[in-house]
Amino acid sequence: MGTEALDLVYQAADLFRSIEDRARAGEARAEAAEQAQLEIIAATERKLRDASRALEEARRRIESQQEQLDAAEFRAQAAEAEAREAKQSLALVEDAIRRRLLLTSGQNDGRSTAVA
Repeated sequence: MGTEALDLVYQAADLFRSIEDRARAGEARAEAAEQAQLEIIAATERKLRDASRALEEARRRIESQQEQLDAAEFRAQAAEAEAREAKQSLALVEDAIRRRLLLTSGQNDGRSTAVA
């Protein structure tokens, strides 16, 4: 009976050691999983910061390009207005030249008939 009791004590000790080993292994896996999760979170945060910076840079570029586009549109409108004014001035000059030529031509016709 003493040996059987001693065998039971050894079996119980082995069982407790086995339970402790499994518990340690489980804790080690849990710690490794937690560490991996923390690394994933840190990498994700870095990527998020990088993406945020890239997005902000893109927003600034878009705003700059929009300002350049607005300026170009303003210059185009000003050029169109100047072109309209130049066209109107040219039409006035052409009209003045026509009148002058017609007036001069009419006076020449009158002179030539009077001379003949």
